[in-house]
Amino acid sequence: MPFIVFSQGNNFKERPSFEYIQLESGPVVDGDVLNDKIWDVVPQLSEMIQSKPSNGEKSSEKTQIKVAFSSSVMYVGVMCYDSDPNSLVVSDSRRDASLDDDDSFLFIIDTYNDQQNGFLFGTNSAGMQYDAQIDNEGEGNRSSSRQQSGVIGGTNLNWDATWVVETKITDEGWSAEFAIPLKSIRFGSGLNKTWGINFQRNISKTNEVSYWASMPADYNFNIKRVSLAGKLNGVSLKSPGNLKFLPYALVKASHNKAFKNNKFNQDYGADLKYSITSGLTLDLTYNTDFAQAEVDKQQVNLDRFNLFYPEKRAFFLENAGQFSVGSPGEVDLFFSRRIGISGNGSIVPIIGGGRLSGKVGNTNIGLLSMVTDDVDEISVKKNSFNVARINHNFENTRSSIGGIYVSRDRIGLNSVSDYNRVVAVDGVWGIGKKAKVSGFLSKSYTPGIEEDDHAFRLAANYDWNLWRLLASYTEIGEGFNPEVGYLERNSFKKPQFMIWKTIRFDDSRKLLEVRPHIYSRTYWDFTGKLVSSWLHVDNHWAWRNGLEIHTGVNFTREWVFNDFNISDLTINPSKYNHAEAQIVFITNPNKKLSFNNRSFIGGYFGGYRVSNNLSFNIRPGDKFNTSIFINSNNLRLNNGELDAVISGLNLSYSFNPKMFIQSLIQYNNVTNLFSVNARYGLIRDANSGLYVVLNIVKDDDISDYTNYQQITIKYTHTFDILR
Repeated sequence: MPFIVFSQGNNFKERPSFEYIQLESGPVVDGDVLNDKIWDVVPQLSEMIQSKPSNGEKSSEKTQIKVAFSSSVMYVGVMCYDSDPNSLVVSDSRRDASLDDDDSFLFIIDTYNDQQNGFLFGTNSAGMQYDAQIDNEGEGNRSSSRQQSGVIGGTNLNWDATWVVETKITDEGWSAEFAIPLKSIRFGSGLNKTWGINFQRNISKTNEVSYWASMPADYNFNIKRVSLAGKLNGVSLKSPGNLKFLPYALVKASHNKAFKNNKFNQDYGADLKYSITSGLTLDLTYNTDFAQAEVDKQQVNLDRFNLFYPEKRAFFLENAGQFSVGSPGEVDLFFSRRIGISGNGSIVPIIGGGRLSGKVGNTNIGLLSMVTDDVDEISVKKNSFNVARINHNFENTRSSIGGIYVSRDRIGLNSVSDYNRVVAVDGVWGIGKKAKVSGFLSKSYTPGIEEDDHAFRLAANYDWNLWRLLASYTEIGEGFNPEVGYLERNSFKKPQFMIWKTIRFDDSRKLLEVRPHIYSRTYWDFTGKLVSSWLHVDNHWAWRNGLEIHTGVNFTREWVFNDFNISDLTINPSKYNHAEAQIVFITNPNKKLSFNNRSFIGGYFGGYRVSNNLSFNIRPGDKFNTSIFINSNNLRLNNGELDAVISGLNLSYSFNPKMFIQSLIQYNNVTNLFSVNARYGLIRDANSGLYVVLNIVKDDDISDYTNYQQITIKYTHTFDILR
């Protein structure tokens, strides 16, 4: 038999389930599940089923899972038997590092059983903490070759909760115990509630992925398939009190070589977190600081449209999915980087603000209000930002309807006509487990703009039986102006479609699967002229040993109506029709040495382009990790040449899961920009602890302001007042 097409139409109707169990006292959380008598009274869950490499088969290794509750904590115990414990792979001990390539165990809980949202927890045999919020079945985080993926809706890895996990390696495999305080998650209080729940185990040596509630071959439970979780029935819990006070203090020393001046600053501020109900949380912040946030990776704009830089600041990332409306990374009606960061990337002080977010019944609520200060040096005035979001999930469906209001108002004299408003309605109609229709309709209000200030999108997709079908239409009016949002490009009409098929081979083949697909997107202006089109025809070849090769071709058309520059090269008005090869090579990331590369080779604006995005990864153990990346673009155009290279080095060393050193070193030859960001973290609790951050920036080609050295020491402490 050359290949198997798995029929999934009838295998996913009945979901496995188990009953809620409450203990008088919880187990000792030390990772030793087998020798703790408390676990003996908790029933063991049924066996796990492979998603890959052999979809539908029982897992090759035995896994014992047990779940129980106390009045204030959810406990999960797991024993992962392994025939060769010496071969366990641990690639990284840092919090939220990817577990895809480790021997690991994860679980998701859909605490409102709305089949769209949830909380994800995981660990590896070294006891690393991994947690995330899931919104809209994990959809979002759009990425492409010209931008970084962002945390806008979808899977929010930057959400950090307070919880504990301990692990133990034995001759039989490895075990883990999780203790999740109920105050760290949101749920509905009351008797006999039902939660969605699923468990995933990754076995590195065989590249195996298994689930308790079986999954289609090409999905996982935190991306697109929360609705396929099993059920935890009879949950009877009361809301625990939660009031946390998180003050911080920092000192910062900086030196500007060009101006030969030194600065020393001290600062302080605080956050307050209060759970009004088990599902609704109030966050207040004063003098908000983000010194410990990761820096952006540098990019070179090789086109005429906006680059996307993702949000990385913790305050804005928590519950970010609740405020997401639009088409993430392309049309975001609310984009939090507009608050506290100017158009040129300078920091704008945030005086303070608050956020009320969570759930009341089946209705998601999000209210955000922030105030930023004046910055005379960059002509930024004091502003207030307000967002109101409501979204109702219809019970036992994958459907929802909602609306959003976003505003910016200048504060002070002559501010009456300095404002911006955006309103929108959006919705999702889930058609069973296989398909859905979604969209939004929006209008902006800006003084001086009276016409064509609309935007909308309508999309339909089908995901089942190893098929993925998508058709959508997006329109952005010429006057649409979301000042607290993000537009990849202004003013367009865009139809797009995708046809994707996964073909999974049987176990006798070294080739695991192939994924042929075709994708098209076309941009038109409002005079009927074609601006851009991109037709992508590709096939992904995936082997059982982890190797992947993608072989594709892109057919592109660009109509340039006005001159624009790529660095020092001028692109003249013309019609450009080209084809290019797109080749991706990915080696097995489970190995100590691995690399991946994405190449584009072909025509580009009347000339020729060779683009390579190469990453070489080294991980000799669970403590030290490094990756070297080189993003090169070699353009040979009619009016000149450009060799743009961004190179960098990521280094990290984890002393243990709570103490680490990380650094990102980058060099951009186009702007002659060299930067170093190094961070030492000693984490006491989620979002609190000691950080020491070193930044060195040298850029001779732009401004003396960007030549500096700075060191920041910041300490945040969590006072759990209702502990």
